[in-house]
Amino acid sequence: MSMLVKDWMKKDVITIDAHASVVDAVHLLKEKGIRRLPVLKNGKLVGIVTDRDLKDFTPSKATTLDIYELRYLLSKANVEEAMTPNPITVGPDLPIENVAAIMHDKKISGLPVMEGDNLVGIITESDVFKVLVALTGVKQGGVRICLPIEDRSGSAKEVADILRKHGGKIEAILINYEGVAPGYRDLIMRFKGGDTQAILKEIKGNYPNVMVSE
Repeated sequence: MSMLVKDWMKKDVITIDAHASVVDAVHLLKEKGIRRLPVLKNGKLVGIVTDRDLKDFTPSKATTLDIYELRYLLSKANVEEAMTPNPITVGPDLPIENVAAIMHDKKISGLPVMEGDNLVGIITESDVFKVLVALTGVKQGGVRICLPIEDRSGSAKEVADILRKHGGKIEAILINYEGVAPGYRDLIMRFKGGDTQAILKEIKGNYPNVMVSE
C-alpha cells in the first residue's frame, strides 16, 4: 500500500444539502454514527458541518425565545448557517503524513477529499490512527525496541544487522527526530523470530539507552 489518501479515505461519503435543516443534520449524524458532513449546494462542496458545530449553533433570534419557539426556529434554520464554509480539502494522491500534519496544525479532525471539483472521499483522524497502527506493526506482535542512534548514513543498518545476525525479522521501522539530542535520532523497530535473548543482549551492549517492550 502506497500510504496515500486514496488508500485510507472513506469513499462512500454521506453528505447533506446546504438547504437542509439543522435538525435534519443532527438526525443524520446520529443515524449514521458519524461526526461530520460535507455540505453540498447544487452538487458542489461549499462547507462542512460537524457535531460540534451543531451543538454550538444557536440562531441569532434565539435570545428571547422559550424552548418551544427555539425548537421551531432550529427546524427552520439551514445547515448553511451552521457549517464552516470553504473547508480545507486534500487530494487523493497526497501522502498520509501530510494529512496528519494538516490536521495537527489546523486542529481539525476530518478533511474532504477532492479530485478537481468532485468530492471523492473523506479522511478523518480515525483513518490516520489506522495508518499509525499499520506503520508500527503492533498487530504483528514481537518485540519493540527504541534507541537513540547517530544521525548519519548507515546507523540504522547497524542495528538491523544485529537482528539479521541472530535470525530476527524486522516487522516495522520508524525514525523520530522530535525531542532528540542534536546529532541523533530515535530508531523505533519491531522484530520477531530469531534468538531474542542474543539480539537484546548485543543491542543493549552497544546501545545502553535502548528501551524494550512488547
